Order: sequence, then C-alpha cells, then structure tokens
Amino acid sequence: MTAEERRARTRGSATEEVWIAFAGRSEMPWLRLFRPGFRHCFAALADAEGWTLVDPLSGRLVVQRLAVPRGFDLPGFWRRAGFRVLGPFAPAPPSPSRLPPLLPATCVTACLALLGRRGRFLLSPYALYRTLSAELRASACRASACIGKNTLTRPSPSG
Repeated sequence: MTAEERRARTRGSATEEVWIAFAGRSEMPWLRLFRPGFRHCFAALADAEGWTLVDPLSGRLVVQRLAVPRGFDLPGFWRRAGFRVLGPFAPAPPSPSRLPPLLPATCVTACLALLGRRGRFLLSPYALYRTLSAELRASACRASACIGKNTLTRPSPSG
C-alpha cells in the first residue's frame, strides 16, 4: 500500500480516536517542578487496525504500533496502571500553517499536534489536562440536556 492510499483511507475514517494519558513519575529532575501526577503526557491513536502509541520522551519521540487488537481497552489499562486518561478526541484534519510552531518541542506540544490543535499556549501537562477536561465537559453538556448552575436563576426573556 502506498503512502497516498494510506492517507486517502485515513482521511475518510471517522473511527480514529486520540486518547491522552498523564503520568506523575519523572526521571528528569527538572520535571519535578510540575504538579504531581502531571509531569508527563503521551497519546495513543486508535484506528480500524489497532493502537499506535506516541510517546514524546526527552531527546526522542517514540511512535510504536502496539501488538494488541483494536478491541483492547488501552485507556482502561492505563487507568488501572495509575495514569489519568482523557478521551476520546477526534483528530482535526490537517491544515496549512504560515509560520512554524513557536513553542518548544515538549510532550504537551506533541499531544496538541496529534490532536491538530494550533495556537494554544500550553506549557505544562496539567494545563493540557485542564483544557481538554473542560472541552470534554462542554461536549458532554451539549450532547445531553445539561442543566447548569445558572440555568434556574437566569431571568426569563419575557420579564
């Protein structure tokens, strides 16, 4: 299969999901400055054929196809291992950019790139966690009849 055939096949794929995991352990001493539980983040992309792990480590980027079936509950496995996991997210379609990214290459910027998010000034895994958590809550609220704190106290339009 050529690269163009693979791109055409994944372009129309609505089954792609991105899951982001957050880890608290760190082997790099300077990462201990970050909030405990949020010192590193990494991602997995689920497609029709299985799981691909994207783990931006210090000094290298690990992209690995996992030898588990698509039905394997990787996010559940990560949760049982003690990670905080957010998802699923649909990756954004590719879009051209006039400027190169101006942020340093970190685990956070790698996860944002995998999600297709640009223009976000997030520096720590915890900031990414808060942002993505808020997006998940907002999308869940839109999907269901969500009654917010101010819904019942808002003045009526007629009065």
